[in-house]
Amino acid sequence: MHALTHSLSNLFGACPEIALFLALVIGCWIGRFRFGSFQLGGVAGSLLAAVLISQVGVHIDSGIKNVLFALFIYAVGYQSGPQFFRSLGRQSLREILMAVVLALSGLLTVVAVARLFHLDKGLSAGLAAGGLTQSAIIGTAGSSLEKLGLPLAQVQQLQGNVAVGYAVTYIFGSIGPILLCINVLPWLMKRSIRDDALKAEAEQAGGVHVLGEGEVTALPTLVGRVYRVAQAGLTITAVENWAAGVVVEQVLRNGKTTSISPDFTLNADDQVLLVGQRTNVLATGQKLGQELGDVPGMSLSLLRRNVVLSRPDFTGKTVHECAQSLSSAARHGVYLVAFLRDGKTLPASPDMTVQAGDIVTLLGTSEDVQRVAAQIGTILVPSIKTDLIFHSLGVALGLLVGLGVVHLGSIPLTLGSGGGALLSGLLFGWYQNSHPLKGNMPTAASALLVDIGLAGFVAVTGLQSGQQAIQTIMQHGITLFLLGVVVTLLPLTLTMLFGRYVLRYDNTAIFAGALAGSRSANPAFGEVLNKAGNAVPTTPFAITYAVANVLLTLLGPLVVAFS
Repeated sequence: MHALTHSLSNLFGACPEIALFLALVIGCWIGRFRFGSFQLGGVAGSLLAAVLISQVGVHIDSGIKNVLFALFIYAVGYQSGPQFFRSLGRQSLREILMAVVLALSGLLTVVAVARLFHLDKGLSAGLAAGGLTQSAIIGTAGSSLEKLGLPLAQVQQLQGNVAVGYAVTYIFGSIGPILLCINVLPWLMKRSIRDDALKAEAEQAGGVHVLGEGEVTALPTLVGRVYRVAQAGLTITAVENWAAGVVVEQVLRNGKTTSISPDFTLNADDQVLLVGQRTNVLATGQKLGQELGDVPGMSLSLLRRNVVLSRPDFTGKTVHECAQSLSSAARHGVYLVAFLRDGKTLPASPDMTVQAGDIVTLLGTSEDVQRVAAQIGTILVPSIKTDLIFHSLGVALGLLVGLGVVHLGSIPLTLGSGGGALLSGLLFGWYQNSHPLKGNMPTAASALLVDIGLAGFVAVTGLQSGQQAIQTIMQHGITLFLLGVVVTLLPLTLTMLFGRYVLRYDNTAIFAGALAGSRSANPAFGEVLNKAGNAVPTTPFAITYAVANVLLTLLGPLVVAFS
């Protein structure tokens, strides 16, 4: 056993990155197991695996952790920027109250535990920093200890105790919110995070059902049907006038495709491809003749493209008015199938008022779509490429903002790298949504940043602090660890009950995001996002996270003063 430990220590010393990815492999594998309704999840699993691996001795640079965390929190902000800024206002009061209640209950819990168990001010502050996973408390508490007027040796010992308390309690401080947000909260609400995330997404879309990955509608609105002409002498224009929006796209005569025009005359037994709204196509087809199945030689590919409406005279007009401003020849064969504004899908109704920057989804033949798009705006060409200039600038500016410090009396307040990157992600996400031709990042790319960023961040944290935490528990006993469990769970539980029965949260996904943010619990939020399967929990998380970062930082001096 000693030989294996020595070999692993040498291996990780030569390449500590192996330990990081090994922790991800083991942790994500552990996180998949279910015990009834309980599931640890990949983030908590990675943290535990990293703590285990750290016991052989791993030295990994903190720069890796900082980069991974910055990428994670920036991508989270980027995904939710448009929705976040739409949500600001009086409706954000609930999230602010959640953060306030958690900070107050956290302070009272730490002070009560410290007095009951006669902890000194250093251990009390460390308990708050680790149990509430707010590393900034170490700095603010350390500064306050220096102002107590105590002998230098005593101050240094108290500051050392801050680090001891932090090391012992931080690991469970990260895992506890995951267990509560992912397992306890859905049990309390009696609904799953995923179900309520889908419900909220539908409500945000104004009742428009947003198809998930791999989903297709069983009754498509637009259809193509082939009919055999029963009566000779009909023109293309006459057939298309029977029902609104129905277009004759192809005519097969004597087995050959025929070039057609509006005044083209149909013969009996011609085979005609009609495209349009399902009910209108069926009504037209009944008048035209017998419906056919697959017809060799008759096929048509339709192109679906998103187009940014940039034509200035469209602004303020309805969709119907905009369509009528185009000639009938220009809009022939093109269908409006979706309407997006600020990332939100809206009903594509004729009376919808158009705003600058709206995105419409057009469907038709390539030639038809290109013709209409050239007259109304610019096509958003799908791309798997990420605009690295745009997003690297976003991360850099976020980290720069995070360096700023504002002093509240003698207490330094800062957004930190996490808060700065989150704010930058929100702003850059909002800007990209308003200017969709710039700053492309495919959904899959941002999802990868979220997943690998968070899991990697907690794994590096476990590798760095796991060995020290276990050694400290062995040295100081299990009592301090158990007190950390209380500090982690009690304020979070009280805040959860406050949110459910006082603030009346009724959506599990939104509630879970707000609860994770009120504790600045990034690992818990990552698991909430995984369960939700969409970005619904992000907006409440971003609001509570910003408030909690400030309030929890203030706890350092308060714990020193009252414990």
